[in-house]
Amino acid sequence: MSEPTSLAGEAEQLDAADGLAAVRERFVLDDVTYLDGNSLGALPAHVPARVEDVVRRQWGELRIRSWEESGWWTAPERIGDRIAPLVGAAAGQVVVGDSTSVNVFKALVAAVRMAQEDGPRRDEILVDATTFPTDGYIAESAARMTGCALRPVAPADVPSALGDRTAAVLLNHVDYRTGRLHDLPALTAAVHAAGAYAVWDLCHSAGALPVGLDEHGVDLAVGCTYKYLNGGPGSPAYLYVRRDLQPRFDSPLPGWNSHAEPFGMRSDYAPASGAVRGRVGTPDILSLLALEAALDVWDEEGVSVAAVREKSLALTDFFLRCVDAYVPDGRVESVTPAAHGERGSQVALRCDDAGEVMKRLIERGVVGDYRAPDVLRFGFTPLYVGFADVERAARVLARTLAG
Repeated sequence: MSEPTSLAGEAEQLDAADGLAAVRERFVLDDVTYLDGNSLGALPAHVPARVEDVVRRQWGELRIRSWEESGWWTAPERIGDRIAPLVGAAAGQVVVGDSTSVNVFKALVAAVRMAQEDGPRRDEILVDATTFPTDGYIAESAARMTGCALRPVAPADVPSALGDRTAAVLLNHVDYRTGRLHDLPALTAAVHAAGAYAVWDLCHSAGALPVGLDEHGVDLAVGCTYKYLNGGPGSPAYLYVRRDLQPRFDSPLPGWNSHAEPFGMRSDYAPASGAVRGRVGTPDILSLLALEAALDVWDEEGVSVAAVREKSLALTDFFLRCVDAYVPDGRVESVTPAAHGERGSQVALRCDDAGEVMKRLIERGVVGDYRAPDVLRFGFTPLYVGFADVERAARVLARTLAG
C-alpha cells in the first residue's frame, strides 16, 4: 500500500497544475467532498442573483411583457443553442423543455413513426437492457402505442440483434450504474446500416465528455441538465432532432407551443418548422432561466468539453489508484471499465454492504451515492472537483471500511 502522505502530496501537485482549478471558485461549495454531481450538480455562485432578477424584475415588474421584452418565449431554442456545442451539435437542433422522460417519449415515438413511413414492416424497438428504469418504462409504452414489440438488448449485442423489422433503438451513452461508456459512433452506424433510427440518452455524458451528435449522424437525442450541466434540481431536459429529420419529426405530444401559429388558436394542428416542433406547452421559465445562468460557466476562459474530459479521466484514474492503495484487498471491486474509451465520468465500486457504507461516508463528509444492491457511485465533475478531493474520498472510504 502507498503511504497517504505520498498520494496527498501528488494530489497537491496535480491541483497546482490543473488548468480548470480556478473554475471551482464559480461554485457554492463547502468542506464536504462532493462526488455526486452525476446525480445533482453543484450550484454556480452567480445563479441566485440571476434568478432573483427573473423573479423580482422580469416577473415582478415587467410581468406579461417579459415574454417578449425578457426573451421568455424564445428561451427554449436560445438555451438549446447554448447546450448544442456541448453535445457536438450545430445551432437550431436542440430545444429545451419538459423532463428527460417526456423527451424520451417524444423522440422514440417520432423515431418509430419515421421508420414506419420508410417501411411498414418496421415493428420492433430495441432498448438498452441495462437502461435507467424510466427509459424502459417509456419504451414499453411507446411500443404499445406504435404497435411494436419491445426487445431489451445489451448494448454490445445491438449490432447482432438488428434486423429488417427494427424501427428504433434507444441507448444510454453512459451506463448509470457502472459508468461504462458505450460506443456511440459504432452503434449509431450499425443502427443506420439496418435502416433504423438511433435515439441516445445523454444524461450521464453531456457536460462530461465529447458526444459528437452531428459528427456521428445521431438521429435523435435527449438529456437532463441537472447533472454535469449544473442546471439545478428538476431543471428542464433537452431534445436534439437532427436538422434533416426535422421536417419529418412527428411528435406524439403536439402542443400549442410547437404550433406553426401558436397564437392563432386554430383547432387544427400545424407543426412549426425546425427544432421548435419539440416544444409542447408553456415553458417552466424559472427553472429554464436558472439553467441559462448556470451555462455561463462554460464561457469561462479555458473551459471546454475537451479540457473537462482530459481532467475527468485524470481524476478517475487517480481515484482508482488511491482506492487500490488505501482500501484492503477484496473489500471493493471496481465495475467501471479501466480503458479510457469505455469510461464515463464516474467510478462504481461493488461493495457487499454498499448502502450502509455510503451512509457512513456521507456522515464523514464524502458524498457519493448508492445503487441497489451493492454499488457505490462516485461522480467526478471536473469543473469543481479537485485531486485533493479524490485522495480524501479514497482515504475516508478505506477508514470507513475498516470500521
